[in-house]
Amino acid sequence: MALYEEKAHKLSELEEEQARESEAVVNELEGQRVFGAQHYEFWLISGISLLWSLFQLYIVVEPINSTITRSIHLSFGILLAFLIYPMFKKTYFLQKIRWFGFTLAAIGVGTASYIAVFYEEISQRPGDYIALDIIVALVGIVILLEAGRRVLGFALSIIAIVFLSYDVLGPYMPELIIHKGASLNKLAGHMFLTTEGIFGVPLGVSAGFVFLFVLFGSLLDKAGAGEYFINLAFAMLGKYRGGPAKASVVASGFTGIISGSSIANTVTTGTFTIPLMKKAGFRPEQAGAVEVASSTNGQLMPPVMGAAAFIIAEFLGMAYTDVIVAAFIPAFVSYFALFYIVHLEALKLGLKGMNDEDIPPKWKTFITGIHYLIPIFFLMYTLMVLRESAASAAFNAIMLLMLLMVVQHPFRAFLAKEKITRDVMLSGFVDILAGMISGAKNMVPIAIATALAGIVVGSITLTGLGQVLLEVIEELSGGNIFIILFLAAFVSLILGMGLPTTANYIVMASLTAPVILILAADNGYFIPAIAAHLFVFYFGILADDTPPVGLAAYAAAGIAKADPIKTGIQGFKYDIRTAILPFMFFFNPELLLISGVDELNPANPQGWIWITNPVEILVIFTTAFIGMVAFSCFTQGYFVVKTNIFERFIFLAVVPFMFLPKIMESYFSLPSHYLSYAIGLAIFGLIYIFQKAKQKAESTSPSEVTL
Repeated sequence: MALYEEKAHKLSELEEEQARESEAVVNELEGQRVFGAQHYEFWLISGISLLWSLFQLYIVVEPINSTITRSIHLSFGILLAFLIYPMFKKTYFLQKIRWFGFTLAAIGVGTASYIAVFYEEISQRPGDYIALDIIVALVGIVILLEAGRRVLGFALSIIAIVFLSYDVLGPYMPELIIHKGASLNKLAGHMFLTTEGIFGVPLGVSAGFVFLFVLFGSLLDKAGAGEYFINLAFAMLGKYRGGPAKASVVASGFTGIISGSSIANTVTTGTFTIPLMKKAGFRPEQAGAVEVASSTNGQLMPPVMGAAAFIIAEFLGMAYTDVIVAAFIPAFVSYFALFYIVHLEALKLGLKGMNDEDIPPKWKTFITGIHYLIPIFFLMYTLMVLRESAASAAFNAIMLLMLLMVVQHPFRAFLAKEKITRDVMLSGFVDILAGMISGAKNMVPIAIATALAGIVVGSITLTGLGQVLLEVIEELSGGNIFIILFLAAFVSLILGMGLPTTANYIVMASLTAPVILILAADNGYFIPAIAAHLFVFYFGILADDTPPVGLAAYAAAGIAKADPIKTGIQGFKYDIRTAILPFMFFFNPELLLISGVDELNPANPQGWIWITNPVEILVIFTTAFIGMVAFSCFTQGYFVVKTNIFERFIFLAVVPFMFLPKIMESYFSLPSHYLSYAIGLAIFGLIYIFQKAKQKAESTSPSEVTL
């Protein structure tokens, strides 16, 4: 411990340098301009970002019309998009903001804020728009498409253009997808001047809830919670076999709470964990892949779930806390299984834990940052117990966190018997300002993505595309529910390669989730709506480490100095266990803690029958985890010792008994679904006994055998 404390100062300097490197990598991958404090652009962007954060806090205290809120929210997002993100990622455009950047930013603000400024006039002439309305709407759509291209890449903007083209060219489409089409005036009005398109539900959720949670995460990070979570993970797990990799999994899980981006999660923890994993004996591709798998799975973790939890709740008309409850078991089972996979990799490589002098002291590390847990638990308490609205709970947690940020530096100086200087007193306020600026910058991609995704949602309501897709997918699948699910999973993966998590979910939830539900009902399956929505959400997240695009894999490979394609492939191998979960909870909604639906009102999400018995919940969680462990052994080819092909497929046979007990009960005519669990456990136990015997035989050398 003494040696560790001698290194503390050097470590803190290293961590600061790593934090700067992390930010630089994220900026490079996302193509952001970076200005120093000596440039006026730095102060301009910081000032606008601070104003955006203050506005979002103000509307919690003094609510205003939701449409006006969305208009102002998007105005800030577009303004920062053109100031922060260049037209092209070349030196000429990165060095400074050119005149056309300011011009486009001004036009973007003018068009986006038009709804707020002329709200009364527009609301008094619904559908009877004047020429200025149509011109502003058309220009606003074009500006938004360009902002999306800059911030998110070509993918989402191209998808939006395809849908807009389909809206106009409907009469010229093939017979299967033909429709009467929409005039330019009708299209512009529907997409921009109503709440059916760009200013619809997705942007409303971004303005109403998501911003506050992203701000909360940014403030936590600036307060020092990110560094604390990493140190705590190493203090807890560093001494164990493959400790750095296990710590990476836990640290990324913690960071997932405060991060809405797989890339940011990868870089934040990866700059520290990946070099340590390599030092411990992991190959560069493995070290990068562990971080990628950990960070992408961080998007699954309640309560934020990559900002999608709020949109799921809004789309389904259900309580946000119910989304968290439903997502809990799949998310944690997936994360614990990744922890186990890392353990298997460490066993295969014969790795050991870190040296004691390199590990932070457990108790001291825990106590040093225990105050960071207070606002997190307070947030969960107000959401889950007091049942406050998401906006109110986040706002109160932010206020508490700000108070802690103000007092933490003077309090630490007091405990260390150091002089409490003016700088110490002001440092908390500086951190708050930095967090508010960073939070607004982090919101730009989400605001732009939700606005663009609104075009897809608007196209569906304008043209009746949902019914057309239903017919197309039914034709392609022949009505087979398995083919339908594989098609949905494949499309989610393909779209997710170029879209941020939130946008991918909105697009897929609008296009395929309703189709899945209708065709499942036609095939006689009881499927709660949230199962279909989580299904497409999971596969959208998996795209972050799926070659050839997987940006999280590129970020991790850059840190690990490894091949990005190999890193992505290895990461997908680790994450393949997550890919089976959506299929499992689709056919077994009990994994989402839903046992049935109120027969009096089956279409109402509030009519779902929730599982509340603690013993039953524990059984579902435990058996699901064992099933996931069995699947991990199948994919990794290792348990106690290396498995042969026969043993691997026996492990695979355990999976349906643990995940789909009622289906197995029906298929094998078992007297109870609990017998399915018993059979799975028995098979798992037999493999364990056999593997232990094999291990004992392998460890006994010929010289030790007595005749």
